[in-house]
Amino acid sequence: MIIDLKDTITLNNGVKMPWFGLGVFKVAEGPELVNAVKTAIKHGYRSIDTAAVYENEEGVGQAIKEAGIAREDLFVTSKVWNSELGYESTLAAYETSLKKLGLEYLDLFLIHWPVAGKYKEAWRALEKLYRDGRVKAIGVSNFQIHHLEDLIKDAEVKPMVNQVEYHPRLTQKEVQAFCREQGIQLEAWSPLMQGQLLDNEDLVGIAEKYKKSVAQVILRWDLQNGVVTIPKSTKEHRIIENSQVFDFELTADDMDKINEMNQNHRVGPDPDNFNF
Repeated sequence: MIIDLKDTITLNNGVKMPWFGLGVFKVAEGPELVNAVKTAIKHGYRSIDTAAVYENEEGVGQAIKEAGIAREDLFVTSKVWNSELGYESTLAAYETSLKKLGLEYLDLFLIHWPVAGKYKEAWRALEKLYRDGRVKAIGVSNFQIHHLEDLIKDAEVKPMVNQVEYHPRLTQKEVQAFCREQGIQLEAWSPLMQGQLLDNEDLVGIAEKYKKSVAQVILRWDLQNGVVTIPKSTKEHRIIENSQVFDFELTADDMDKINEMNQNHRVGPDPDNFNF
């Protein structure tokens, strides 16, 4: 059982990744962002997830610097955006992200979306960064099974992580089964479905039983399903509350109930029908 905010999963290359982290999607540069990241670190978070397209890497870097914690104790993720997918352009995008973050290396670098005809060249660049010891782990985001199969057949290094939209209304069972079989760690973005599930009656009922919030129940469900999760919040009480999911365990019955809520409903774009 995952019992602590600092607990980690060992990726297929031996690197340890925290099960739980802070996402900063749609948090604009500025004091709110810097404070959110510093607050999360202060309260025990060790994983921070950003991306070039969020346009907030500088603020994340500033917060990391001000948090006063050893770099090796943090796990920092960023992603290369669609417009930069290509061999040279992906290498350049990595340097840009590092520079903005003010870091010497990233713990995890992801291809943000599976742009047809582009992601293989980008992957070659990630493999080079990885082989050169510039990044600890590499992976993808929003890849469906067919994208992964296509990538793996030519790849020299298998992705360590696939970060996808994942919540009780989109359980991605087939993708998760494929990733498990391939030794690729699944990670959830938008685990709380952008707040759309917080007043769901079934989840409210389960939450009352454990004297927890609906958000805590969903995040616990992620972990018990073996999925790394990175809820986003900028408010201190929420950042703390979201992380208080290590002192209870959902029964198999309640896990099944939540698993059965799937409707294949996305709040983000569909990777197969995305206007890249």
